[in-house]
Amino acid sequence: MSVSCCKKETMQDQIRQWFIECRDATGKFPEFPKEDEGGSAAIFKEKDPAEVEAELAGKEDEKGKKKGKKKDKKDKKKKDKKDKKGKKGKKGKGKGDDEEEEEGFKMQPSNFLPTVKESSDKYETVWMERDETNNFSQKHDSELIKEEKRIEVETEVRLQVDELMRQELKNLKLAVDRDKGKKGKKGKKGKKSGKKSGKKKKKKSGKKSGKGKKKKKEKDLTADRTIESLYEELVMEGILIRSPKVPLSEFRGEYSYLGTTLRQANIEPMPSLSDVRQLVALYGILPLGSQAVHEKSPLIKSVLLAGPRGTGKRTLVHAICTETGANLFDMTATNIAGKYPGKSGLQMLIHMVFKVARQLQPSVVFVGDAERTFLKKVPKTDKTDPKRLKKDLPKVLKTIKPEDRVLIVGTSRCPFECELKGITGSFQKIILIPRPDYASRNLLWRTTISKYGGILTPTLDVSSLSKITDGYTPGHMVTASQQVLSERRIAQLSKRTLQATEFVAPLARIDPIYKEEEEAFKSWYGKTPLGKKRAKMAQGDDEDDGGKGKKGKKGGKKGGKKKKKK
Repeated sequence: MSVSCCKKETMQDQIRQWFIECRDATGKFPEFPKEDEGGSAAIFKEKDPAEVEAELAGKEDEKGKKKGKKKDKKDKKKKDKKDKKGKKGKKGKGKGDDEEEEEGFKMQPSNFLPTVKESSDKYETVWMERDETNNFSQKHDSELIKEEKRIEVETEVRLQVDELMRQELKNLKLAVDRDKGKKGKKGKKGKKSGKKSGKKKKKKSGKKSGKGKKKKKEKDLTADRTIESLYEELVMEGILIRSPKVPLSEFRGEYSYLGTTLRQANIEPMPSLSDVRQLVALYGILPLGSQAVHEKSPLIKSVLLAGPRGTGKRTLVHAICTETGANLFDMTATNIAGKYPGKSGLQMLIHMVFKVARQLQPSVVFVGDAERTFLKKVPKTDKTDPKRLKKDLPKVLKTIKPEDRVLIVGTSRCPFECELKGITGSFQKIILIPRPDYASRNLLWRTTISKYGGILTPTLDVSSLSKITDGYTPGHMVTASQQVLSERRIAQLSKRTLQATEFVAPLARIDPIYKEEEEAFKSWYGKTPLGKKRAKMAQGDDEDDGGKGKKGKKGGKKGGKKKKKK
């Protein structure tokens, strides 16, 4: 107790000294930091040399600005006259200067770096030079525990001291105000009537502004029902479904090493299957699987997986659910057709799905064949009403908050057939899934044949099989392997080994994905806001270099013409 009392007294003395120093420097008592800002700990916080330099630089800038303002007022008239005369001749130069000042792409500051740095600093100060050779059983260190407890006690004492010192500061300010009030009583009497009228006006204006800021709260359409009953209803209706266990490693594919070579030849390559797997992990699995990552990383509410048939879009959806343990809500047009009819029924369905998804997060809301939701014209034969979610899907995105680990995942095999604005407005990120290249096909054939009971031998020419199956997707390879590797054929493998020619006949019955279809995906992606942004970033440097020369020449020509006229 005596130690805590001494600590209290020293803290109080330090804070009082700070009051006096601020009063002497500024002529008034300072504002005491709030608890959220750290209280008195923020006052005596040890600053890094960089922070001190920044503060000094800020003060110097303020002084410079004050001096500069006075000079600017005097020189304004002279400068305006000169600028008017020289505007015509300096147009070309001005544009060139602006372009030179433009900076290229900059990475955003990481939210994870401070925690990593803090852990690294802790390791360096506590553990790096610590000798643990004689501590094989890893017993606790009493000194480390004492240090931690001292910090805890100090924070508790500081909170108590802060409350006392806030009150003391308040009393000091009141005492100063009383002294000032006695001196200025005579001057205030004449201004009373003016103050009253001003107060009334302020009150009225405050009420009006307050009304405008109020937002409507969302109505809970199922306030009288439990989450268990809503969960059960969604399962019975087939909206909440069990996701098959598919690890992300099942989506196989090699990295494309020719990407940079193609870019140098001004050809934008399609992403490799390895890139797609990495993007799904970054956009879907990591934020959904970890609350800490979800809070610190950029908020991604929806992802669209676009690619030809058989490229593994649904596999990736199941992989996200398997890796994160997420609930899967199937909101595909064919699945919700005839369920919860009418406008009120659709509102109830969306409300139930997202209420359960938030309560039992992480959750994935799956929208299969997303392009059908945004079709320009729905065929008359289609009775599933695919446009049901067209207006509500963008609205639902706005209701997803940073703390909600809910992700809307859409798949599309022909996004170029729908309205571009609608589909890009509903999905924040678009991941293009390409046809597998030679390296990926080689890997896929080896793993698929082994998975379905085949034996890889030197007589099986996988390289040639990979070469002739250009355009065939992983789904096509699985179909061909299942047809070839029947129970009877697997039993004969010991006598008759597998041959590459056996897979040709089943593949001949399947239509491959032609290059024209892949090019259609590329051209469609180039029209999206994300595609345009990517193209600008990729070609920005070349355009800037070419543009500067052209604009400079134009400016020179104009200047020359004017001189000749004179």
